[in-house]
Amino acid sequence: MSSLDPFLSRIHIAYFSMEIAVRSEMHTYSGGLGILAGDMARSCADLELPVVFVTLLSRAGYFRQVIAADGQQTEQPDWWEPESWCKPLDAMVAVEIERKPVWIRPWLYIHTCPHGHQIPILLLDTDLDQNGAEERKLTNYLYGGDDTYRLKQEIILGIGGIRILRALGFDLHLYHLNEGHAALLTLELLNRWRIPPAEPTAREFSYDLVEVRNRCVFTTHTPVDAGQDRFPYELFERLLPGFVERDALKQLAGDDRVNMTRLALNLAGYVNGVARRHAETTAHMFPGYRIHAVTNGVHAGTWTHDAFAQLYTAHFPQWQHEPEILVRALQLPEDEVWRCHQSAKSDLIRHVRESVGVGLDSDAPILGFARRMTGYKRPLLLFEDLDRLVDLAARWPFQVVLAGKAHPRDADGKAAIRQLHALARQLRGKITCVFLPGYDMRVAKALVAGSDIWLNTPLPPLEASGTSGMKAAFNGVLNLSVLDGWWIEACIDGVTGWPIGRDGDSAEGHATALYDQLDRAVLPLFYTNPEQWRTMMKQAIGNIGYYFNSQRMMRRYATEAYLR
Repeated sequence: MSSLDPFLSRIHIAYFSMEIAVRSEMHTYSGGLGILAGDMARSCADLELPVVFVTLLSRAGYFRQVIAADGQQTEQPDWWEPESWCKPLDAMVAVEIERKPVWIRPWLYIHTCPHGHQIPILLLDTDLDQNGAEERKLTNYLYGGDDTYRLKQEIILGIGGIRILRALGFDLHLYHLNEGHAALLTLELLNRWRIPPAEPTAREFSYDLVEVRNRCVFTTHTPVDAGQDRFPYELFERLLPGFVERDALKQLAGDDRVNMTRLALNLAGYVNGVARRHAETTAHMFPGYRIHAVTNGVHAGTWTHDAFAQLYTAHFPQWQHEPEILVRALQLPEDEVWRCHQSAKSDLIRHVRESVGVGLDSDAPILGFARRMTGYKRPLLLFEDLDRLVDLAARWPFQVVLAGKAHPRDADGKAAIRQLHALARQLRGKITCVFLPGYDMRVAKALVAGSDIWLNTPLPPLEASGTSGMKAAFNGVLNLSVLDGWWIEACIDGVTGWPIGRDGDSAEGHATALYDQLDRAVLPLFYTNPEQWRTMMKQAIGNIGYYFNSQRMMRRYATEAYLR
């Protein structure tokens, strides 16, 4: 019996994502997009949804972050061994790139949920004897290389992925695109439903757009124009000559360049943003399209610290399958909640000591900040007024733990990491500030559970959703965040956490608003009213955990996007 036989008859939905965070040892993700895909896979297994996941193998990962003493980030390949976790399947398909066949073989990873249900994840690989040296490297580096390398990867994911599924025997009715990287699968579907010309001598074909749209769901994550994948038509036609009619493609993907987001918007019957505000922003960017909102969620069982998981199981045995039961979190004993938090905090303190050799104070609050290091995340906002920050710490001592990778070509992001290290040296003896290298699932789990306050400072409206604060809330960690992305929906000032400024405020005032909240609300409450702090921890668990979870998210996708 084939490894796929148990899945072929019951699965009819395919989910495509350039990256997916299956487990920390498999370096097939770079950040939030992949973490979301992994949480979706875990919830699909929990809920027994008929979905197969398709991604790239990414043998060399995104990159392994190395931080020098001065904070300079350098990148090294982050190799992993697929055979340790996956099984190669006896199937290959080819896609023609530059009139030359590129062969693709899938590896199979099977995720098993706590009650035993399984879902398949296919990882596409071109490192095969049948390919030339250049083609063998195409699935090595996640988001690596230039436009040509990137477009070839998207051909492999979208066109190669759909052909692999057919070759393996899947009978699929719906394709879910996680961001525009897999948008070329819509062109493969177009060719499947190509309508010949009415006149035998005519050369142009038309396409059954309705049939394609009925089969495609598109989740967009990018709230900025610059973040969309665009490729010159000359490059597209060199790599995929004659794949579709050029005039038809220009109508679907844009006149000047092949815009993957616009292509997906035009060929998906259901389109959604990843938070209510993000859906509004996307609708303004692309007028004329109906953009639904399915706010992201996180997988409760994955991101909850073991101590909290045991506490929840004792009080709410079905909480992992139905996180909405956590709405009753106010019933939890406050001393037990605090004991669990102290266990998670101790684990973070130990991780920091082992990673960078710095000791943290278990009695002082820890501000956690961990995300991709790039301009709009504003990692330096907390340090905008050092005099005020030092004065705050003198009266209300606190510690700061940071982590995050800058894209290899993001000079400003790398500069921010260097500056954070310089600031840590400058503040030594006044504020303990540490930067953890190698941000991945393992580091994230320690940070979101062990911090006391989760800080998020994006420049609105550029935060599509954000999910790290959701993970923190499952562990009773209180959010202090700019009102953007998901936090607009979750923030109840003084109950679930605190806002930085008000919705619509000028971004120039956010640093002052951040200091004001720390000075007048957050830090005094931690030190002078521990009972109220612990009540807020339970409010965060109950008001955030019950809703901002991937079980609710996938139930919404199933009923609103998949069962159209």
